[in-house]
Amino acid sequence: MTASIRSISFTALLLLGPSAQAAGGDDEPGQGWRPVSGTGVHRFSTALVHGEPEQTATGFVQRSTEIVELSGDLVGRVLYHPVSVFDLAAGTLVNSGHQVFSGTVLGGQPVLMLDDTFRFEVDLDTRATRGEVFLETVLAGDRRTRCELTISGNGATDAAGDAVVDYEGRCRV
Repeated sequence: MTASIRSISFTALLLLGPSAQAAGGDDEPGQGWRPVSGTGVHRFSTALVHGEPEQTATGFVQRSTEIVELSGDLVGRVLYHPVSVFDLAAGTLVNSGHQVFSGTVLGGQPVLMLDDTFRFEVDLDTRATRGEVFLETVLAGDRRTRCELTISGNGATDAAGDAVVDYEGRCRV
């Protein structure tokens, strides 16, 4: 696999899929939801690809472990275990799987949250990335904390070649 395809798959991990519903009834004003935004750097340089890609009729499927560093209203790291589905005929990449955020939200106490519903979509030609993150299962910290984020990227990278993305959304703290 070429380095550029590997980089694209890592970028895709930052993008999450279709909107999920907020947890029952807590959309009401005064329930602690606050807007959040910031940036992320997807550390391709430390990614681990597990095994050989599985060939499909139009591309391949790859499994990996990757890290994204977040700054802004969320400060911490995301550990991703994505399943990356490359459709080379359509020029798309879709990532889903599991991810865990460890860090702080809006300057609060540390929290550890799981998302197993994310979906990222990447255009392999332009590297445009879009996805959604739903950090809704608290593993440690304040059990009421939730975050729903939209991630977007235009293919930009930092000096090390790691993908730079933006996020915005809302968190309940």
